[in-house]
Parts: sequence; C-alpha cells; structure tokens
Amino acid sequence: MKIKKKKTDKIKYLWYTLAIASLVVFLLILLNAVLDLGLKLRQYKIVDIPVFEYLFYLFIVLVLIFGIIRPIVIIVKSPSLAIITVDDQLSRSAIQTYKKVAKNIVKNNELSYDENVLLTSYKNNDELLINLNYVFEKTVRKQLNSIIINNAKIVMISTAICQSSKFDFTTVFAVNLKMIKEMVQKCGFRPSMKNLSKLTVKVFTTALIADGLDNLTLSDVMPKSTMDMIGNVPMLGKVLDGVIDGAANALLTIRIGCVARRYLYSDGNVVTKEEIRKNAYKETLLLMPQVLAATVGFFPKRMVKFFSGANKNGGELDGEPA
Repeated sequence: MKIKKKKTDKIKYLWYTLAIASLVVFLLILLNAVLDLGLKLRQYKIVDIPVFEYLFYLFIVLVLIFGIIRPIVIIVKSPSLAIITVDDQLSRSAIQTYKKVAKNIVKNNELSYDENVLLTSYKNNDELLINLNYVFEKTVRKQLNSIIINNAKIVMISTAICQSSKFDFTTVFAVNLKMIKEMVQKCGFRPSMKNLSKLTVKVFTTALIADGLDNLTLSDVMPKSTMDMIGNVPMLGKVLDGVIDGAANALLTIRIGCVARRYLYSDGNVVTKEEIRKNAYKETLLLMPQVLAATVGFFPKRMVKFFSGANKNGGELDGEPA
C-alpha cells in the first residue's frame, strides 16, 4: 500500500509541475507577443513620449490581472469537495466545507425561494447534505451547459474575426480559464488540485492548438470542386476560413468545459480516465450544434451586409450583373 501511495504522490506532483510549467510558458509567449507589438507602437509618440506603447502595456497588465490572475485565485481559493459522495461519518472540517459550498451556491446562483431556504435553514448536517444534492442536481448542473455554450460562442466569434495566431492563443487560454472559473463559482466548489492541474495543462495545449489552427484554410477540408465554386464569390473564401478556424476553437473549448464538468461531478467517485475522455467526446458533439445555432445569426448578417454592399458598388455575384 505504501508503494502504491508513493506512486500516486509522484503522479500528483508531476501534474502540479506540468501545470506550473504551462502557466510559465504561456506567460513567456504572451510577454514575447506584447513586447513585439509594443516596439511597433513605440514609433507613435506625443511630445517625444511613446504614449501609445505605455497605454498598451497598462492595458495588458489589467488584462493579466483581471483575465488570468484573478480567475486563478478564485478557482484555487474555492473549497474542494465531491458533493455527490457522502460518507456516513463526516469530520467537523468536512461539514464546515459543505456549509461553505452551500453559501457559495446561494451567492452565485439564481435559486428559487424554496431552494434558498433548503440551503440556509436546515435542521442538521444530514439534512444539509440531502438539500445540497437536491439543489445541485435540480438547478446547478443545468446551468453548467449554458456556461460552456456561451464561452465556446465567445471563442468562435473572436477567433473567427481576428486572424492572428497570437490573439487566438491568448483568447482561447483566457476564455477557457474564465469558463472554468464560472463553473467553479456555480458549483460552489472546485475539482481537486490534481484535476485542476490536468485542466491547466489541457487549457494550455488547447491554446497551442488554436495557435496552429490559424493556418487552417478551406482547401485543407474542402474538395477542389467546392473551392472553385467558392472562388467565384469575392472574399467568401477568406470569410469561411475564419468561420472554420472559429468553429475548430469552439469545439476545443467545449471539450475543455465537458472535462471540467466531469471532474466536478466525479471527484470522490471511482471514475476512470477513459470514462471521462469518452463522455467528454460525446458531450462535445452534443453541445457543438447549440454553439453553431447561437452564432449562426452573427456571421450571415455581416456576410449579407458585405456582399450587398459590394453588389451596390457595381460588383458581380455568381456571374450576374449588379
């Protein structure tokens, strides 16, 4: 048993190390991109002072504090607890943690009057645990899907519009971190540190993939006949390139959200890594159509506006005179 525990501890600390390394590498990549753009802004001066460069650095510091550091602090400071796994014998510290979780759920969720009463006016500890399970299953779990869909939509729209690999990298990392923070706040507790470390590594690798996806074009996924047809419409190919890039990043964000949700559900239960992976893939495929439906109204309006404008200016669409 001691040997097995030592092996488990080694794996746990390995994940801690990988998570810290991921954060450090992310900050270094971000610093490199910031300094590169800052140097370009240095040439724009007011009375020989590079005001725009300084304002840009100030903006980045604020983004770093409120977009990266603050979410990490909120996540780490949240209590760690598997809400659906309750032992017959609970320690005083465990009960205190459950009470803190109940307060967090009341604070961060729009609960009905009856649900508020269940989490604030219980008679004993056993009733508290029963009430927590009830509110968690009835209300909290349903809100997690909305968080995943909303953040995937943000990633899809932002990375589709701005064709910059560094922007995609930073946006995907920050939005995924924001999504995990919101899920933790809704649940009132966080995954274990080991699972949080795994999530950090997954978020970082997802951001790296987003960086690489910036080079993905329609020709990589569409047959030549379709490309020839699209080529007849001005700028359509470039617009669709952005949409594909955004959709791919949204898909990755959904998967991160599904894995985070599974960790929140399963901490304290016997759920294997393979089960988490399979369920994450299934749930990703189920949620992606909802993300596409939520964003479908965003792109067509702009495409119609663009092409109608081109048509008024004497352009030709599909070979017909304007």
